[in-house]
Amino acid sequence: MKRIVLPVAILIAGFGLAAAIIATGPQLKQQPPPDNAPLVRSWVAAEQVVQMTSRTHGTVLPRTESDLVPEVSGRITEISQAMVSGGFFREGDTLFQIETLDYEVTREQARAALASARSELMIARRAHTRQLDLAKKQSTSESLRDDALNRLRIAEAAFREANARVARADRDLERTTVRAPYDGRVRSERVDVGQFVNRGSSIAMLYATDYAEVRLPVHDDELAFLDLQLGGKTGEGITQPIALLSAQFAGTQHIWQGRVVRTEGELDPRTRMINLVAQVDAPYESVAGKPPLAVGLFVEAEILGREIAGVYVLPRSAIQANQQVYVIAGDRTVEFRDVEIIRMVDESVYVVGGINNGELVCLSTINNAVEGMSVRLIDSEYIGTADDRRAEQT
Repeated sequence: MKRIVLPVAILIAGFGLAAAIIATGPQLKQQPPPDNAPLVRSWVAAEQVVQMTSRTHGTVLPRTESDLVPEVSGRITEISQAMVSGGFFREGDTLFQIETLDYEVTREQARAALASARSELMIARRAHTRQLDLAKKQSTSESLRDDALNRLRIAEAAFREANARVARADRDLERTTVRAPYDGRVRSERVDVGQFVNRGSSIAMLYATDYAEVRLPVHDDELAFLDLQLGGKTGEGITQPIALLSAQFAGTQHIWQGRVVRTEGELDPRTRMINLVAQVDAPYESVAGKPPLAVGLFVEAEILGREIAGVYVLPRSAIQANQQVYVIAGDRTVEFRDVEIIRMVDESVYVVGGINNGELVCLSTINNAVEGMSVRLIDSEYIGTADDRRAEQT
């Protein structure tokens, strides 16, 4: 029995001595990469919730623009003070007045003709009624009865025609007063007091001021990041992305906010561009320090799109061959990671997947890179974890 216990005791004592040496002995330090390891720049990956935007530009246009055309001919006797280039007017305002005398005479003639036609109709009705009564008594011939009916029908037609002439005369007289079709502004005018204007001739160009529109060309790839109704009806309940319009005016940068209300129906097959239409309400409303959004103004636009979670925004130089990134581990060795590129904007690239929050991403090109190879960081000689690296950069 003693022969068995003694060897066991020696083994236990040996293990205990080894454990004590390991616990109290010097710790092995992580060795720095060799001096010939490539020097690289790095970037700390930070997971973000990113709101996508699309940058474009366009020119401010009126929502509604129309020629002002008189519907009757005549000499102009009065013009509104708003009928000058740049003048503002409200819907229903009198813009100019055409001489009414000839149209008043025509209306009186039409009324007189209507009164005569009404009298003829009453006579024809009485004659027809008399012939019907005589026919019941068999005291008239069929030809006389037919003649009375024919006279009645002619009188009825003449009455309807006279009535239509009165309605037309009333309408023409009303049209001598030319009124504004909507709230708007005069772009140009070619009219003055005493001038004779013809029916159907354009004498001014007007545009509406309730809204202004800007056509914003974007590439069809950009539509994936915007909440747009690409087909079907628009209206209440349909998402309308915000569009921020900016421009230099009077030496100062100004910003106006609008919303994208629709896309135009045609895609340019050569450039793959489509026009989005942004609408700005009350562009001429007086706001302290902000000028009106004038028609013809060139503006830069930023359209706010969808928010996407789990995105890493990296410099373009982070993307290596085969759409991979090189992640630098805590021991300064390189790991190849596959990522999904969802967008490139200027010098930035938006990626998802493949990397984790706080990891170091290599920004330098490494010739003949091999996974697991060692690298040195240009801006640090510290050997540690990615968390340590982030602490250094902050």
